[in-house]
Amino acid sequence: MEATLTFLGTGTSMGVPTLGCDCTVCTSADLRNRRTRPSLRLAYNNHIVLVDTGPDFHAQALRENVRHVDAVLYTHGHADHILGFDDLRPLSFQLPGGLPLYADDETASTIERIFDYTFRDKDRYPTSARVQIHRIDETPGAGFDLFGACFQRIPVTHGVQTITGYRFGSAAYLTDMSDIPPESVPLLQDLDILILDALRRQPHPSHSHLERSLGFVEQLKPKRAFFTHISHDLDHVVTEAELPPNVQLAYDGLQLTFEIAG
Repeated sequence: MEATLTFLGTGTSMGVPTLGCDCTVCTSADLRNRRTRPSLRLAYNNHIVLVDTGPDFHAQALRENVRHVDAVLYTHGHADHILGFDDLRPLSFQLPGGLPLYADDETASTIERIFDYTFRDKDRYPTSARVQIHRIDETPGAGFDLFGACFQRIPVTHGVQTITGYRFGSAAYLTDMSDIPPESVPLLQDLDILILDALRRQPHPSHSHLERSLGFVEQLKPKRAFFTHISHDLDHVVTEAELPPNVQLAYDGLQLTFEIAG
């Protein structure tokens, strides 16, 4: 079964252009250097699944004409990945049983705390998003089915945290990672598409940098690799010229097709 993957956003937590910055990337006329906060849309089997809803989700959804959503997966509870949650409200009203959300326990608890007016029983805000949050099995490689495709949890290291990456069919999405633990490596074999963090050129305590991400590509040997969560340190044209033929910088609006299920 074929799926279409759209990068809703490919930027770092501060976005690009970054506020107050006049560097060559932030002032670039190349639209591929305009990077909103990281998020994905997957379209397959007449369904739409999102991965993360950051603070730019409203603008991203308008740009890509997102008119309905059938499920949302979350990687972790940082602001640049969850603060667009409330913009799901009008889309959640379309689903009689509520919009299903999937997250590990820590992330689910963070969402419930920040958006407590949505989840509390007493004095619940009347037009809150209609959602059902599902805590996923955190065993490496554990999976759940969504509309005919299996989504596997891939643990990755994000500084001192372990957060959730996802494999879905022949593609995997590993945003906000600084390392891939040994138990996750076997779960990332035989990929058509590998999407992973490549923040900047210099090492960072909680994100993979360009050279390190290229090392992961060499280790895992996907057919194609795309870097995301990109800061204003990496100019699109300049950086792409340095990459191997099977590696690209992702950009907002880029679409890919792949097999999500046999």
